[in-house]
Amino acid sequence: MEYNRCGNSGLLLPQISLGLWHNFGSVDSFENGENIVKEAFDKGITHFDLANNYGPVPGSAETNFGKILKNNFQGNLRDEILITTKAGYTMWKGPYGDWGSRKYLLSSLNQSLKRMNIDYVDVFYSHRFDPETPLEETMMALDYAVRSGKALYAGISNYNAEQTKKAAEILKRLGTPCLIHQAKYSMLVREPEAGLLDVLEEKGVGCIAFSPLAQGLLTDKYLKGIPENSRASNPNGHLQAEEISDAKVQKIIALNEIAQQRSQSLAQMALAWLLKDKRITSVLIGASSVGQLNNNIGSLQNLHFSTAELENIERILG
Repeated sequence: MEYNRCGNSGLLLPQISLGLWHNFGSVDSFENGENIVKEAFDKGITHFDLANNYGPVPGSAETNFGKILKNNFQGNLRDEILITTKAGYTMWKGPYGDWGSRKYLLSSLNQSLKRMNIDYVDVFYSHRFDPETPLEETMMALDYAVRSGKALYAGISNYNAEQTKKAAEILKRLGTPCLIHQAKYSMLVREPEAGLLDVLEEKGVGCIAFSPLAQGLLTDKYLKGIPENSRASNPNGHLQAEEISDAKVQKIIALNEIAQQRSQSLAQMALAWLLKDKRITSVLIGASSVGQLNNNIGSLQNLHFSTAELENIERILG
């Protein structure tokens, strides 16, 4: 595992980070999740990413991760890992249970720390831009989270380029620079290229790409339809069967042919394709098994693309 500097900060992130959005919550095998986390750490993945509402029962992924920490990461091992969490989407009913108010963000952070039974997180994110709350209020909440010692760094997620620019400028004035932006980015989702990555580079903010495999579409799972036990067949999988169009499948088949020529799986090539851009600090993968985790880590064995390969990929993606 190699580690990339996050923006202009002193913090290093592994090229691949592990997200606990799926497979670590209330409907999943705790033992399987624990084995994945242990294997990830043994392979050099030091960064584990959560959010308050990961579940599907909100909070259950953080609760389970807290148990994994207690079982496996006691003492100084806490200082060898990065734990990040977010708040912004609906967590509880009532007027204070979502979005970006100071009330919600700081209450949520306190709850997350209790669920994981830790004193601080390494990064606390605003999970989404709130159109009804002044951006200054949301950023001041992140600033306070850092100054109170409950977070070491501040980050944002799902902000567009202009919102990101303003947020970074506010945080800089407050004295708590924006460390990182978590953006949805993959071969099939290219929006960050339309300005966001340029803003992050200009402001010295790192970028971690989530859903780098497009919820599993950029794997060999869907080359011949929708298999059982896939995200598209799982009501909690956040991938609708109707999203798997014939046109997308044809693109995936063509990309898979390039991956085979590179001696990679399609998933490995999709992760390597993101990491070729030096503005990408890390890619945030999910994993349903130790085997799947190790397959994704295998992407690091070949991060180089020829000009012809890149041109062919662009032609396929259109």
